[in-house]
Amino acid sequence: MDSLLFEIGTEEVPAGYIEPALDALSKLLIKRLDEARIEHGLCRTYGTPRRLAVFVENIAEKQETKTTEITGPPEKVGFDSNGVPTIAAKKFAEKVGVLVEQLKIKKTKKGSYLCGERVETGLFTIDILSKVLPEIITALPFPKTMRWSIFKRQFARPVRSILAVIGSRVIPFEFEGVTSSENTFGHRFMSKGKIKISDPSTYPDLLEKNYVIADINKRKNMIKKQIAEIAGKNCGTILVDEQLENIVNNLIELPVSVMGYFDLKYLELPEEILITAMREHQKYFAVIDENKKLKACFIAVNNTCPKDLALVASGHERVLRARLEDASFFYKSDSKLKLEKCVEKLKGVLFHKKLGTVYDKVLRVQKTAEEIGRYLEYDLDLMQKIERAAYLCKADLVTQVVVEFPKLQGVMGRVYSLLSKEDKDVAYAIEEHYLPVYSGGKLPQTDVGAVLSIADKIDTICGCFCVGLIPTGASDPYALRRQCIGIIQIVLDKKMHFSLKKLIQESVLRYLETDSDKSEAVISDIFLFIRNRVVHILSEEGFSKDVIIAVITTFLDDLPDIVRRVEVVEEFKGRPDFEPLVTAFKRTVNILKKVDISLIEDVDINLFEHKSESALFGALSAVKKSVLKNIEAKNYKKAIIEIASLRDVIDDFFDNVLVMDEDELLRKNRFALLKAVSLLFEKIADFSKILIR
Repeated sequence: MDSLLFEIGTEEVPAGYIEPALDALSKLLIKRLDEARIEHGLCRTYGTPRRLAVFVENIAEKQETKTTEITGPPEKVGFDSNGVPTIAAKKFAEKVGVLVEQLKIKKTKKGSYLCGERVETGLFTIDILSKVLPEIITALPFPKTMRWSIFKRQFARPVRSILAVIGSRVIPFEFEGVTSSENTFGHRFMSKGKIKISDPSTYPDLLEKNYVIADINKRKNMIKKQIAEIAGKNCGTILVDEQLENIVNNLIELPVSVMGYFDLKYLELPEEILITAMREHQKYFAVIDENKKLKACFIAVNNTCPKDLALVASGHERVLRARLEDASFFYKSDSKLKLEKCVEKLKGVLFHKKLGTVYDKVLRVQKTAEEIGRYLEYDLDLMQKIERAAYLCKADLVTQVVVEFPKLQGVMGRVYSLLSKEDKDVAYAIEEHYLPVYSGGKLPQTDVGAVLSIADKIDTICGCFCVGLIPTGASDPYALRRQCIGIIQIVLDKKMHFSLKKLIQESVLRYLETDSDKSEAVISDIFLFIRNRVVHILSEEGFSKDVIIAVITTFLDDLPDIVRRVEVVEEFKGRPDFEPLVTAFKRTVNILKKVDISLIEDVDINLFEHKSESALFGALSAVKKSVLKNIEAKNYKKAIIEIASLRDVIDDFFDNVLVMDEDELLRKNRFALLKAVSLLFEKIADFSKILIR
């Protein structure tokens, strides 16, 4: 069988778009091949800033023939008493596409029916792909797309060529003025003319001869090898930065690395400034010595093979020198100011038009952080640090370095606060309050930083919900999901026991103090939002989703306590006696659904008619005090064991007592008894939510 090669040639696609687009391209193509019943082998992708390509081995010449059995009218309707086909049989045969004589009789439990086999002869793969490939180009997802010239369809960048072949045969189609062919192109500056692909398997080798490394992993390994060797020759090692490696890899087609140097005086700047100046603007790799300190050099990866590498290095040095000179000037200017002097300037910085200035946010965060500190019963010294860190946490946003390098927010707050002789815990909390920057990322290490991070994130979430800036399935522009996950991860990491509900209420009231009806609805929405994130996080850690939901349905306040409850219920779920216990509870819940339990009064022992009622009430009374005591002591394992001891008396009650008695007093009293059972179970979890086999 021949192989398929499909390449979309474009103007330079942004680095971050390439690998997701290739993943989507391969998945879409394989899906369409499978749907079209076209056999194929393995799939590989190739990509550079100027091309997205997919290669599929051993693709079938035609679709598989498909035979479908279609059942028609009953035999007695299709043939008359003499066995002559009726109009119904003829119409059915016409529908199936066969002669009446080819119809068969199929015997089923419901009787005998006419049936026929519709045979769909496979079409040629080339003909199918002529329609499919343009649709795939249009369907590729990108963060942003564009139109060009007079065309209506969109893509990440203008499409300039299309290579589409099966073996040596072109798959003919047209996309926005570009006609498919067997030709590709090499390096923009180092290769001339078209490259004809007569055999798809030669594609990567032909491109490499024309100065393009199409294999992403091969190109990345070349970069890593080159920069490591160059750094080693200069008695250094590369500062590990996998994200930068990926960015650089997707900016070039042919990696050629070179070492550059900068003046030693710039090493007086904080390392974060140097690294960011090299990384963000120029995509240079920093080099460190054996003590993990920056060396006065860098490595640049070029996209061409120049005649004079020294001249290229000189150009990189000149560009970086200007960047570092600016950074040095900004840093020296900022260092002359006390960080607290910058706080007032935040009154002129808008956080959001509906949520006020950054200064307004600072004041809210300060109050929220102090509340968390009080919930956690921190001492006076720690509370003072929290208050001070909250006041200074956004001050660096108006410094010149952060304006020039926004990714250094928090980092420069820590640097400038230490220069201003602030407490070390305060300084590091300013940097840590932005953590984690992604799900699963580094968490704050200090208590002050953890509290400040939670306060900042909960304020943003509550503020956005209050003004209707709520995430949707397709959009979360203010990263509220990430911030919610960050709160949960910090609280669990630090094992912080406080009322999440109370914290949300206080935060929402700062925005909606005069609108109690709206605040209740917003608080409910935020709780549901956080609940969904808790379920997601704990299920990723391996807990059963039904157990998590069972716990948080009755209890979503103290996050570490939720985890403890889930762990215990998860453990008991695996026991053989757990299923009967859950069944008994579900039976109780199902009966109580028929009444308004808020109207049910206390149990009256004088209305008991059967000894099983007295037995259940007595057993319930005997264990209730102990269960509540164990729950208060967070000993959920022992509490469940005691609750489980009620199973036999609950079963005996249901076996011997008619709950829905005609006598209203007896019926209500039995409802009251079941309500007491239900409420005790729900002190741990809503066991009716747990799935049993």
